[in-house]
Amino acid sequence: MATTSYSGIGRYNYKLLPLSLSSITRCPCHSSPSKALVPARPSVVKLNFVFDGRKSVLRLGRDGGLARRRVITAVARVEPEQLGEENANQLGKENANQEVNKCDKLLENEDLLSEHQQKASQLRKRIVFGLGIGISVGGVVLVGGWVFTAFLAAAVFVGAREYFDLVRSRGISAGMTPPPRYVSRVCSIICAVMPIITLYFGQIDVSVTFAAFVVAMALLLQRGSPRFAQLSSTMFGLFYCGYLPSFWVKLRCGLAAPALNTRIGASWPILLGGQAHWTIGLVACLISISSIIAADTFAFLGGKTFGRTPLTSISPKKTWEGTITGLGGCVATSIILSKIFCWPTSLISAIAFGVLNFFGSIFGDLTESMIKRDAGVKDSGSLIPGHGGILDRVDSYIFTGALAYSFVKIFLPLYGV
Repeated sequence: MATTSYSGIGRYNYKLLPLSLSSITRCPCHSSPSKALVPARPSVVKLNFVFDGRKSVLRLGRDGGLARRRVITAVARVEPEQLGEENANQLGKENANQEVNKCDKLLENEDLLSEHQQKASQLRKRIVFGLGIGISVGGVVLVGGWVFTAFLAAAVFVGAREYFDLVRSRGISAGMTPPPRYVSRVCSIICAVMPIITLYFGQIDVSVTFAAFVVAMALLLQRGSPRFAQLSSTMFGLFYCGYLPSFWVKLRCGLAAPALNTRIGASWPILLGGQAHWTIGLVACLISISSIIAADTFAFLGGKTFGRTPLTSISPKKTWEGTITGLGGCVATSIILSKIFCWPTSLISAIAFGVLNFFGSIFGDLTESMIKRDAGVKDSGSLIPGHGGILDRVDSYIFTGALAYSFVKIFLPLYGV
């Protein structure tokens, strides 16, 4: 028969502070010394340890359940390892995971806020610089002549530099041999001279042919092994950056016939040139540029609102919905301006002119996107804050000038609409 032994512990007076569950299961090394047992006078608790065989029983004297809770709390504070280290570690891990999750959520919220602020700042820059560029270009187009040509030549020079930088970039040059640097610089200068030659001589065909011949000879006679990629990229640069933009000079300055049916031209101030200044070329330029701006704006808004079906892999952000919306905005702008300027005189001509401007705009944009995609860059440059480089802003106008000039010079007289 097992013997029973009793051990009485006298009377101890302690002030037991209330503790939370987390403090009970906390590691002893983190316990606060300020919450230790402090002698006091409150209720008296008598502890009796009864050892009965394999079991030890803790008996409490008077004060009932309150004393029992206080004793358990005190024991947990003095010897927490007796409560089970595994549970304490598990609870500690859970608390740590909760803290980490809270930190991650805070970081995510900060990143989202920072990204939202960046987008808002970028949008403000785009609007401010876009309005500044639009007003400047509008004034230059109205002035015409040498001012328009010099402005276009400067833009062509910067655009040509950006184009040859893209050709020499790592993304394109990894699969081809780029033209030498001195050839790129000479071609940029030739492209800038082309609009001036167009204004002075009225045409540029012979000049472009001669320039292409000289550049081809320089490439073929260079040291080492000439590559076809060098020749093709250089010839395309002369065509893309120099020859095509020169048609804007032919359109604005070459079509000098007065637009007699235009009400605005009839009341145009004499100090600004009078009726003779308000020409077919000026009206065609204004309609074409305004239609391209409308096409880009409506395509952007339509793509953001309704865009679901990608247009092409060259530019993943472009959608069929945005393209159709842009076409509608371009044609509508062309019709409205044709009514204001009284040119073209027929509705069919206004619609055809708007459609032509739109297709020139979209294919010019896609061509530049293809070049940037192969180069592995997002923007052609960083000249214009919020917009990128010159090519990023004028890509929609590169083909459009030649198409608009052909429409006014050939299509309208040929079909009489």
